[in-house]
Amino acid sequence: MNPLLTSELTSRRNFKNAKLLIVEDNPDHGFIISKAMQERLPEVKPVWAKTKEEALCYLNQCEQEEWESPKLVLLDLYLPNRHDGWYVLEKIRAMPDALGKVPVVLLSHSNDRNDIAEAYERGCSSYLVKPIKYDDWLEYFQTLRVYWWETVTLPKVNVALF
Repeated sequence: MNPLLTSELTSRRNFKNAKLLIVEDNPDHGFIISKAMQERLPEVKPVWAKTKEEALCYLNQCEQEEWESPKLVLLDLYLPNRHDGWYVLEKIRAMPDALGKVPVVLLSHSNDRNDIAEAYERGCSSYLVKPIKYDDWLEYFQTLRVYWWETVTLPKVNVALF
């Protein structure tokens, strides 16, 4: 099959019903992430959670109500402390079926080697040190778009039954 056609099919499949769960407790970071996403991922519907409880409640509802699962989770490691980020990641990885396999990208200002190593040991899909400048966020979301939505094949999402 033509590689360009394969990429286009993957992109269409990944953007279909594409939800992105963003778990971020800092309103300033949330604003920047939201603005950069609108520019680089306008097809993606962000679902916001400011606490570990909100994030897990949403994911549990996805499972119980057979809602569409997010295609990707952006998880701030410090919510407001590191233990909360680890807790959410652990709970996501323990979820059944597609929810437990949803890619989780950890976001943090920490570039500590121990945090990064532990993140991968605990099952994150990627680790991102949060950019400082807005232009760097735009570049990040463009790269996110190309990789997670146009290159890889993501797990099938649950579809609500009406």
